Amino acid sequence: MIANQVNLYTRIMRAARVAGLAFVLMAFGLQNSFASDSEEEFNPGDMIMHHIQDDHIWHFFDGHYGTLYLPIIVYSEGNGLEVFSSANFYDEHHNVVEYKGYKLDHGHISVVGSTVHVWDFSITKNVAMLFINALLMVLVFTAVARGYKKNNGKAPKGIQSFFEPIIVFIRDEVVKPNIGEKHTDKYLPYMLNLFFFIWFGNLLGLLPGAANLTGNIAVTIVLAVITFLITNFSGNKAYWGHIFNTPGVPWWLKYPLPIMPVVEFIGIFTKPFSLLLRLFVAITAGHIVILSLIGLTFIFHSYYVGAASGLVVFFINLIELLVATIQAYVFTMFSSLYIGLAVADHDEHH
Repeated sequence: MIANQVNLYTRIMRAARVAGLAFVLMAFGLQNSFASDSEEEFNPGDMIMHHIQDDHIWHFFDGHYGTLYLPIIVYSEGNGLEVFSSANFYDEHHNVVEYKGYKLDHGHISVVGSTVHVWDFSITKNVAMLFINALLMVLVFTAVARGYKKNNGKAPKGIQSFFEPIIVFIRDEVVKPNIGEKHTDKYLPYMLNLFFFIWFGNLLGLLPGAANLTGNIAVTIVLAVITFLITNFSGNKAYWGHIFNTPGVPWWLKYPLPIMPVVEFIGIFTKPFSLLLRLFVAITAGHIVILSLIGLTFIFHSYYVGAASGLVVFFINLIELLVATIQAYVFTMFSSLYIGLAVADHDEHH
């Protein structure tokens, strides 16, 4: 047992050293890419927004290389459905050009010289990261399921031994206490999918060059709306009774002046709003801090600042690993709590 712990500690420290070196080299590499174009003044705000916002191309490294051109899928009246690569919007010098009557301006596609609405169904970098996240979940939990079948009640091994304690924790410490044992089996699949989707997305977003999936407010809105719909469609008579006929408050707050029903009704929407905003702000703020520190390299034009910022960024990324897990846990816990309040009987307490 002790030997296994020492071996695990050695692997973690080895990975930490490699990650630290990678971040330092990334800072050096970014400095060189900006230094190669001395005529263009570095704007840290533009750099940060470029990395955290969605786009039709995916830059893994700054400069002309390391760019993945994603599919453009657009529809507009007159032009119909068009499918082509986003590389057509750039010339050999990486300047933005028009293509097939469309132009790309700050991530927005429009028809040249027209106000015709363009329906954009393109595979942006966040959509691509969404597919990667989903594929990773399928591969991981297919392997975990095979492990359960293969071991047949024996001690878990391999990838199953890593994820089984997490699954059991979500079931026994998050879902059961908040939703209740009676409803656990019904809502556990959603809660597990919610936790691991957010957790994997948070962790993938920490990789250099990765897309900011869970820091995209459109993604957090969808997750919060799903929780909102499940909560309110699952709500029983006691749940709605507490909203429109709140017990334990003076009658004049409910009938002549429906203050409490209005407050409780607004609370139906503020709960999912707090969910989406918390995740969006926490993940985006972490990325902004990291990019700001890396930006110091280009502001001071110093290799020493680059090394120092790369080292600080490495330690902040270790904190971000914890934040990524905490935010996935918090989103899942509050979703469980809201659903639990909606399905609880009047004699149940949470």
